[in-house]
Amino acid sequence: KSIEKANYDNNLNYSVKVSSDINDVKKSDKIVLPGQGSFKACREGIDNINGLKNELNESVLNRNKPIFGICAGMQLFATTGYEEKKTEGLNWIPGEVVKLELGESNLKIPHMGWNGVRWNLPDNDPIRKNLEDGDQFYFVHSYHVENEDERLSLMKTNYGYPFTSGLSYENCFATQFHPEKSQAKGLQIYRNFLEKLV
Repeated sequence: KSIEKANYDNNLNYSVKVSSDINDVKKSDKIVLPGQGSFKACREGIDNINGLKNELNESVLNRNKPIFGICAGMQLFATTGYEEKKTEGLNWIPGEVVKLELGESNLKIPHMGWNGVRWNLPDNDPIRKNLEDGDQFYFVHSYHVENEDERLSLMKTNYGYPFTSGLSYENCFATQFHPEKSQAKGLQIYRNFLEKLV
């Protein structure tokens, strides 16, 4: 619904469809990969749809179709995840998905609620149009991506220590937070994704 609103409010003329049908993935201009539940469960969900992993790889890696990963959807971009048990990711961005380790901190896991981001992009980059350092977004997670190449960290958030809260590499874009729960700033993120690489 949030993507539909960003699309409609900005006259972007996309047709938004929720689907796990491989033919819909093939025909799409852009893909959003949401994530709900554990890394392992999300990966198994992809594997349980015959041919979906292959089509995602074909769309993203060979046809360079823009994709937006959200929460566990972002984590699936990585090589390996360790939630529940060691599980292979899609390996689009080298890195591991590890548990938040807060040590003696009074902070709680899961990290749940509003937190700010610090961008690792120039102000004029289209993906951060109308977005600033310190903008607040809504998080619900216990694991995060440790990406091998820091240049791919789109943004960072501090929760006991700084972690990657957004990734960007060529046609792959992702956030650990939930834009759909982040009010106006979340809608702006969706708008920027829809407008970029049109």
